[in-house]
Amino acid sequence: MEIVTIEEIETPPTNSPADVVRPLSTALDTSEIAINYFEIASGESFGYDYHRHNDQEELFYVQSGTATFETESGDVAVEAGEMIRFASGEFQLGTNRGDERVVALAIGVPRNSSEIEYLRECAQCDERTIQTVVTSEQAITIRCSECDTEVDRIP
Repeated sequence: MEIVTIEEIETPPTNSPADVVRPLSTALDTSEIAINYFEIASGESFGYDYHRHNDQEELFYVQSGTATFETESGDVAVEAGEMIRFASGEFQLGTNRGDERVVALAIGVPRNSSEIEYLRECAQCDERTIQTVVTSEQAITIRCSECDTEVDRIP
């Protein structure tokens, strides 16, 4: 059994633009489930881009504020006390478009998702294309799956 106090969990550097991300799964020592606590300021989002996890189901529970998720079916507003579920392979991006801070829990199963794809603009293709992440010891590279152009590189 593990008990944690969310406010006492350190906020390490993450791959999220959110103000606060606390990795609860690490603090709770979970092996099968990813749990992250988020605080998102107005205009910020859970992740950097519209994406999908091909090997992970995700749930978001909004504790306060309203998170708006871009989905394949259009935008969906999720208010305090509501949850939204994304099956493996569904594109989504949650953003705080309101003035009130969003506080939410994100839950993913399985814990480690290695198959993430982004749907982003590719200047070479002149449209939104699926882009994949390639991680090496030197950098993280994002490549367009249509034309194989390197779209972004993070050292």
